[in-house]
Amino acid sequence: MAGMKTLLSLSFTCSVGLTFIVLACVLYKVGWPALVLPFFLFAPLPTLIANRYTQNTGSSNSGMDLAIFVTMAFVVSSLALPVVLARSPVKEPTIEWGAAFLTLAADVVVYITYLGFFMLVYQEDHNYAIW
Repeated sequence: MAGMKTLLSLSFTCSVGLTFIVLACVLYKVGWPALVLPFFLFAPLPTLIANRYTQNTGSSNSGMDLAIFVTMAFVVSSLALPVVLARSPVKEPTIEWGAAFLTLAADVVVYITYLGFFMLVYQEDHNYAIW
Protein backbone atom coordinates (compact mmCIF):
# COMPACT_ATOMS: atom_id res chain seq x y z
CA MET A 1 0.00 0.00 0.00
CA ALA A 2 2.90 2.34 0.65
CA GLY A 3 4.01 1.93 -2.96
CA MET A 4 0.59 3.04 -4.18
CA LYS A 5 0.66 6.15 -2.01
CA THR A 6 4.12 6.97 -3.28
CA LEU A 7 3.05 6.59 -6.92
CA LEU A 8 0.02 8.80 -6.31
CA SER A 9 2.16 11.50 -4.71
CA LEU A 10 4.64 11.29 -7.59
CA SER A 11 1.86 11.68 -10.16
CA PHE A 12 0.47 14.65 -8.24
CA THR A 13 3.93 16.25 -8.14
CA CYS A 14 4.38 15.74 -11.88
CA SER A 15 1.01 17.34 -12.55
CA VAL A 16 2.08 20.35 -10.47
CA GLY A 17 5.15 20.71 -12.67
CA LEU A 18 3.07 20.54 -15.84
CA THR A 19 0.71 23.12 -14.33
CA PHE A 20 3.68 25.47 -13.98
CA ILE A 21 4.35 25.08 -17.72
CA VAL A 22 0.72 25.83 -18.55
CA LEU A 23 0.80 28.89 -16.26
CA ALA A 24 3.99 30.13 -17.93
CA CYS A 25 2.31 29.88 -21.33
CA VAL A 26 -1.06 31.34 -20.34
CA LEU A 27 -0.08 34.14 -17.94
CA TYR A 28 2.54 35.59 -20.26
CA LYS A 29 0.66 34.82 -23.51
CA VAL A 30 3.55 32.99 -25.17
CA GLY A 31 3.90 29.40 -26.24
CA TRP A 32 7.68 29.20 -26.01
CA PRO A 33 7.84 27.67 -22.49
CA ALA A 34 6.08 24.59 -23.88
CA LEU A 35 9.27 23.76 -25.79
CA VAL A 36 10.55 21.96 -22.69
CA LEU A 37 7.80 19.33 -22.93
CA PRO A 38 9.72 17.14 -25.42
CA PHE A 39 12.66 17.23 -23.02
CA PHE A 40 10.34 15.91 -20.29
CA LEU A 41 9.31 13.06 -22.55
CA PHE A 42 12.74 12.08 -23.86
CA ALA A 43 14.88 12.64 -20.73
CA PRO A 44 14.15 9.33 -18.94
CA LEU A 45 14.16 7.18 -22.09
CA PRO A 46 17.94 6.54 -22.38
CA THR A 47 18.15 5.47 -18.75
CA LEU A 48 15.11 3.21 -19.01
CA ILE A 49 16.41 1.56 -22.19
CA ALA A 50 19.92 1.08 -20.79
CA ASN A 51 18.59 -0.32 -17.54
CA ARG A 52 16.46 -2.84 -19.43
CA TYR A 53 19.44 -3.79 -21.61
CA THR A 54 21.84 -4.27 -18.67
CA GLN A 55 19.26 -6.32 -16.74
CA ASN A 56 18.74 -8.72 -19.64
CA THR A 57 22.34 -9.15 -20.75
CA GLY A 58 24.32 -8.51 -17.59
CA SER A 59 26.86 -6.45 -19.52
CA SER A 60 29.16 -3.79 -18.10
CA ASN A 61 28.07 -0.35 -17.01
CA SER A 62 29.47 1.56 -19.98
CA GLY A 63 26.06 1.57 -21.68
CA MET A 64 24.42 2.81 -18.49
CA ASP A 65 27.06 5.54 -18.14
CA LEU A 66 26.35 6.71 -21.69
CA ALA A 67 22.60 6.67 -20.99
CA ILE A 68 23.03 8.76 -17.85
CA PHE A 69 25.20 11.20 -19.82
CA VAL A 70 22.50 11.59 -22.51
CA THR A 71 19.82 11.96 -19.84
CA MET A 72 21.83 14.71 -18.14
CA ALA A 73 22.25 16.43 -21.52
CA PHE A 74 18.45 16.53 -21.82
CA VAL A 75 18.11 17.85 -18.26
CA VAL A 76 20.71 20.59 -18.70
CA SER A 77 19.22 21.58 -22.07
CA SER A 78 15.74 21.92 -20.60
CA LEU A 79 17.10 24.00 -17.73
CA ALA A 80 19.08 26.26 -20.08
CA LEU A 81 16.35 26.82 -22.67
CA PRO A 82 14.17 29.24 -20.64
CA VAL A 83 17.21 31.26 -19.61
CA VAL A 84 18.37 31.56 -23.21
CA LEU A 85 14.87 32.55 -24.35
CA ALA A 86 14.63 35.18 -21.61
CA ARG A 87 18.00 36.72 -22.49
CA SER A 88 17.84 36.85 -26.28
CA PRO A 89 17.46 39.14 -28.14
CA VAL A 90 18.68 41.79 -25.73
CA LYS A 91 16.27 44.58 -26.76
CA GLU A 92 13.08 42.50 -26.67
CA PRO A 93 13.44 39.00 -25.16
CA THR A 94 11.45 36.09 -26.54
CA ILE A 95 9.87 35.36 -23.15
CA GLU A 96 9.70 37.38 -19.95
CA TRP A 97 11.65 36.40 -16.86
CA GLY A 98 8.45 35.44 -15.04
CA ALA A 99 7.71 32.81 -17.65
CA ALA A 100 11.32 31.65 -17.47
CA PHE A 101 11.11 31.25 -13.68
CA LEU A 102 7.86 29.31 -13.93
CA THR A 103 9.43 27.06 -16.54
CA LEU A 104 12.51 26.53 -14.38
CA ALA A 105 10.28 25.67 -11.42
CA ALA A 106 8.46 23.16 -13.60
CA ASP A 107 11.78 21.65 -14.68
CA VAL A 108 12.93 21.20 -11.10
CA VAL A 109 9.61 19.70 -9.97
CA VAL A 110 9.34 17.27 -12.88
CA TYR A 111 12.95 16.09 -12.67
CA ILE A 112 12.69 15.57 -8.90
CA THR A 113 9.58 13.51 -9.66
CA TYR A 114 11.56 11.44 -12.17
CA LEU A 115 14.29 10.93 -9.58
CA GLY A 116 11.71 9.78 -7.03
CA PHE A 117 10.21 7.39 -9.57
CA PHE A 118 13.57 5.84 -10.40
CA MET A 119 14.39 5.48 -6.72
CA LEU A 120 11.03 3.79 -6.13
CA VAL A 121 11.17 1.40 -9.06
CA TYR A 122 14.84 0.44 -8.93
CA GLN A 123 15.31 0.21 -5.18
CA GLU A 124 17.20 -2.72 -3.79
CA ASP A 125 15.17 -5.24 -1.85
CA HIS A 126 18.02 -6.06 0.51
CA ASN A 127 17.48 -5.62 4.21
CA TYR A 128 20.88 -4.93 5.72
CA ALA A 129 19.42 -4.37 9.20
CA ILE A 130 19.48 -8.10 9.90
CA TRP A 131 23.29 -8.26 9.78
